[in-house]
Amino acid sequence: MPKKEMPSGALVLLILRVLRSGPLHGYAVAQRIHSLSSEVLHVEEGALYPALQRILLKGWVTAEWGISETNRQVRFYRLTPAGRKQLEAELSDYGRVHEAIQAVLRTA
Repeated sequence: MPKKEMPSGALVLLILRVLRSGPLHGYAVAQRIHSLSSEVLHVEEGALYPALQRILLKGWVTAEWGISETNRQVRFYRLTPAGRKQLEAELSDYGRVHEAIQAVLRTA
């Protein structure tokens, strides 16, 4: 099955959502998204790490160095209270857009 492109704007929402469950390192974030999407969504490193850096700079996550399960030094990302608030806003926006698209598909 060919790789599906991530919908525009969805990556930040997905990152924030998977981090709501607890801190993860970057590769684990990508793997979790892939797994939870029934292996449909693939997050490329070239998109993941710039997105993580942007949300880190916005204060939506914090990062600290730690050791992964494979004994490698990695950055673990944790959702902040501001990130939780942003996640709720992103989910609300997504819900409105999803409903609008569904309305067009049902009636066009």
